[in-house]
Amino acid sequence: MADVHSILITDVGSTTTKALLIEDTGAGGEYRLVARGSAPTTVEAPHEDVVIGLRNSVAEIEGLIGKRLLDDSGSILFRKKGNEKERDPGASEAGADTAGVDLFLSTSSAGGGLQIAVCGVAQGVTGRSARRAALGAGAVILEVLTADDGRALFEKMDLIKGLRPDMFLLSGGTNGGNTDFALELCDLINAARPKSRLGEDYKIPVVFAGNVDARPLVRDTLNPEATSLHCVDNIRPTLNREVLGPTRRAIRELFMSHVMSQAPGYRGLARLTSADIIPTPTAVGQMMEEIARRRGSDVLGVDIGGATTDVFSVFSGRFDRSVSANLGMSYSAGYVLDQAGVDSVARWLPFDITPGALKDQIFTKMVYPTSIPQTLGQLLIEQALAREALRLALEQHRSVAVQVREEQTRLQKALSSADSVYTSNLEGDTVVDMAAVGLLIGSGGVLSHAPNRGQAALMMLDALQPVGFTELAVDSIFMLPHLGVLANLYPAISWEVFEKDCYVPLGTAIAPRGKVSYGRGLAMRATVRYGNGEVQEVSLKDGQLKVLPLAPNEVAAVTVRPERGLDLGAGSGRAVSGEVRGGLIGLILDARGRPIAVPEPPWQQQWLYETVVAAGAYGRQQLAPLLGGSRAGGSMNQEVPVSASNQD
Repeated sequence: MADVHSILITDVGSTTTKALLIEDTGAGGEYRLVARGSAPTTVEAPHEDVVIGLRNSVAEIEGLIGKRLLDDSGSILFRKKGNEKERDPGASEAGADTAGVDLFLSTSSAGGGLQIAVCGVAQGVTGRSARRAALGAGAVILEVLTADDGRALFEKMDLIKGLRPDMFLLSGGTNGGNTDFALELCDLINAARPKSRLGEDYKIPVVFAGNVDARPLVRDTLNPEATSLHCVDNIRPTLNREVLGPTRRAIRELFMSHVMSQAPGYRGLARLTSADIIPTPTAVGQMMEEIARRRGSDVLGVDIGGATTDVFSVFSGRFDRSVSANLGMSYSAGYVLDQAGVDSVARWLPFDITPGALKDQIFTKMVYPTSIPQTLGQLLIEQALAREALRLALEQHRSVAVQVREEQTRLQKALSSADSVYTSNLEGDTVVDMAAVGLLIGSGGVLSHAPNRGQAALMMLDALQPVGFTELAVDSIFMLPHLGVLANLYPAISWEVFEKDCYVPLGTAIAPRGKVSYGRGLAMRATVRYGNGEVQEVSLKDGQLKVLPLAPNEVAAVTVRPERGLDLGAGSGRAVSGEVRGGLIGLILDARGRPIAVPEPPWQQQWLYETVVAAGAYGRQQLAPLLGGSRAGGSMNQEVPVSASNQD
């Protein structure tokens, strides 16, 4: 790209602002990540200006590369003017070779993320469609209220008063049908007099995505002094048709114009950028769609944070996103334990620990959310908790990514013609098919910064349990938001940097669906033909996992023959052949069944020990101190460095 040589991109998060500098290295037009910087996001007193945190993150890059990116006033220093949007009149320009950038882009979630309340008619129909629309737009859903949710009117009013939402989404009624519900929903909001967390003067946007015939009634009923109405196409124009796109677009636009703009200093940031700022989740979603399109395969991505876990998927060209609030590794650790149960977390630990000791470790993480594991036992507990957070988040994602059935039953047609607002559940099956996933991408500190890549691979395998042939990868430093906004203008550059600096290939996993019994007998056999002509034959017993060496960019032809009762996609006991790519871990052959069959004690710990060693996640000598001594959690607290070598 002759007109763009240096690109600065920031992601202004709720707590941290991350800056990346991407440049043309001069090696045949190759674009690479040059440096990165980070700084606390300055949204609170005494600063209350996100631009200050942005400058601090960019200044860190300046110190690393010895090149000016900011002018004396603290504005972005541009090398030249191109076809960007109109910038701050005070922005400076610099010499082409000495300082500055050609392009400055940014994503943001500094407004704290979009918090939305959903109101509908029937839980099983419009309530679920509205929930999917909101989650797909990057929102955190505070509550779903419907006419049939069993709560009294005063309970709903009290609930709305305490929510403090950024936005309401109203849905319900097929086109041409009942309109009475609209009056009831509007009266409920008016009577509750909700207040936004964004201030007393903030008019709460209300997106109405219900029966088009009810729009005049909604306009006349909602209090215009407290709310601003935005009407879009009906989410469920008919019982058997779901239309989410217009609602998602409206929510995203309102998020940018109403919520993001409330962040202190946002307007100053917007004047600095070369293109419009977009929400961080939207940017990640755009990059996920780009990955699926370029690879020609279905993709699933997970981002596990301290408070929430996001899941992104692209199946048959359809993009879905879910936000699992309260499923995180620090602030939400106790909630994960509560939802999963002590036994579910403990089943991933290769040592004994009492329920009380396990709870103490996890609740301590909530009290000190920024702490990191100091012992090997603490690290294993954190990674066990991550497995359950990811598992629960995927379950929630399955309920969001649902295909509405296109055919109505005779009863459903009768209900529709009778204009009933109470209907049976018309939902179809989830579109999430782990056997169809060609690429599984993990990000978030517990995955991207695991001391060993084998640990990241095993966490993803255990929690998400892909079936068939699946490539595994992690995002090196959570660059997907930056690359997503860049893809809007320069998709080729974005993809080049993704492949070379963001995408960390772990290898390919091959796992059959079916029930196994640990140690029972032969589960599957594999023939691996390497590029150098070498052929390797491997057999796996039930419940066993093996890793074969296969380096990044190395390709091998594999034929796997599962035993009867196990299925790799061609049917029970049928062989499957395919070409696989290597990675930092290699070729992972997983005969633990789907769902993974965790053996009962006393075999459970031996099975886990064999698995983590085989995956290269931990070494025998590294685990030895944990397997001796007290069986009540005392050995867990021995001072074993988490960075210890995993080699035998």
